[in-house]
Amino acid sequence: MPALVCIPSRRHLIDADDMTANTAVSTNSPESDHPFSSLEHRQHQMFPCLSPAQIRSASRFAGRKAFKAGALIFETGRVAEGLHILLSGRVRICSRDAQGCATLVTEHHDGHFMGEMVQLTGKPSLVDAIALTDCDTLVLKPEQLRALIIADAQLGEHVMRALILRRLGLIEQGLGPIIVGYGDDARLVRLQGFLRRNAYPAAVVDARNDSEAVRLLAGLTSEPDDFPLVFCPDGTVLRAPDEVELATRLGLVPTFCASQCYDVAIVGAGPAGLAAAVYAASEGLSVVVFDRRAPGGQAGASARIENYLGFPTGITGQALAARAFQQALKFGVHVAIPIGVERVERTSGRFALALSDRQCVRARTVVAASGAAYRKPDVPGFERFDYKGVYYWASPIEARLVRGQDIVLIGGGNSAGQAIVFLANFARSVRVLIRRDSLDATMSRYLIDRIGALSNVSICAGCTLASLEASHRSLERVRIRHRDAGSETIETRHLFLFIGADPKTDWLRSTGVHLDAHGFVMTGPPNVSSESDSNDAGCLPLETNVPGLFAIGDVRSGAAKRVASAVGDGAAAVGQIHAWLRRSAEQVSTS
Repeated sequence: MPALVCIPSRRHLIDADDMTANTAVSTNSPESDHPFSSLEHRQHQMFPCLSPAQIRSASRFAGRKAFKAGALIFETGRVAEGLHILLSGRVRICSRDAQGCATLVTEHHDGHFMGEMVQLTGKPSLVDAIALTDCDTLVLKPEQLRALIIADAQLGEHVMRALILRRLGLIEQGLGPIIVGYGDDARLVRLQGFLRRNAYPAAVVDARNDSEAVRLLAGLTSEPDDFPLVFCPDGTVLRAPDEVELATRLGLVPTFCASQCYDVAIVGAGPAGLAAAVYAASEGLSVVVFDRRAPGGQAGASARIENYLGFPTGITGQALAARAFQQALKFGVHVAIPIGVERVERTSGRFALALSDRQCVRARTVVAASGAAYRKPDVPGFERFDYKGVYYWASPIEARLVRGQDIVLIGGGNSAGQAIVFLANFARSVRVLIRRDSLDATMSRYLIDRIGALSNVSICAGCTLASLEASHRSLERVRIRHRDAGSETIETRHLFLFIGADPKTDWLRSTGVHLDAHGFVMTGPPNVSSESDSNDAGCLPLETNVPGLFAIGDVRSGAAKRVASAVGDGAAAVGQIHAWLRRSAEQVSTS
């Protein structure tokens, strides 16, 4: 059993309110020494004691298992058997780092249940559970736990809330892998963003002047190109990993059964894709969702969405995406992140999806919800500056980087407006560049009014980006071109781009799907060619010319670029998928 110690305070990687569901959580100082300091008032919800009646309800779905004193009930880095309800005994929960040091999380007694979100998903455990005495437990495997949550709504609500709050506690305390690097390193920023948007707990240590870095790097040979280093709980040290390598080591990348055929495969985990996943899975369809980066898509990067129905005080894109993601998991959606779909082929009435990790998945229907890729300006050598002073979203990570500095932002849409309002709280000044003469035609009035009231924001109309200049491989200044007054050089180390996006349809090329003049996917009967492999007049409104292939959200031709519209597309697509599956079954039965 590892020795229990109090590890030094770590800078927190993920803000607690970014994953919250059904609750608002305030984040206290990182120096607080209680593992769940800002969640102290939610202890009764984090660690509820189940009543005898609730335990009887759960026992309908559970198996029974006993453990001897000293046994590991589940272990960091290994897939746990499931959620354990403690009938008798005492269990200690602790988090263990790469060097075997452990931090006490809590202790469980009779009537408590052990687990957090990984017990719902079947991913590797983030903590150790050690039996302090002989223990008798009920075990609910992930599929049994989901069945309980659906069958017993009241008990399911208590369990889901506890699982979510426990994950929030781990995130808030930074208990998980430790990333050691330099705060302005582009690779570190990418890893921070990836883990933050996937609500995975971790901590960041400054390699330059943090005392913990000295302890972690002692005896370790490393070169500048090795950073950031990631110290995983299983003892592995990764040197400058990308998101896929890190996710693979942490056990986030699933392995698919070659013989399984899903009812629905959804490509893209933005609002449209997640909505389709939730509605489809809640209605009994088997669903898999793929995304190359994180839930939420571009909406997930929004600092605050204030015009989405039902949230009068606004909600961050990350929090909205997290709630939808948790709903999807609750209904049994298989989520594969970060895995992309390279191509799709349709044979014998089924789709075969070739994945970026060389696996292959089969499905009866496919939903294209891949959205759009961030557009980049046509400036020579621009690619050299990605994540080296150029950013495509505004999160707390970027906010910390720009604190007290002069920044430039390009864009005049609502996403740009949300980012301007957010970043103005941290930056010394925000210079906004737009092509048009004003924001009136492209931005909501409430955002225009709010920006107008910010003293440190200035709008530069009628101008475009001409070039970027670097110093020590990072952005140092930008040159802009005014429509009527020549050019100007602006000193800045941070440039934010919100200039729109292009549809991500490269993975669809092999299907022969019809695209409009701008590359968006065409759907519905009016867009179906009589020469295509389709059922012409029988084509459903969100169906493409390829039977069984649907398109929703931003990737669909003619779609309104709004979160609400994307969610509506996702819900509508499920009804049409049901109709398509019924029609296909009828055709098979009559043939």
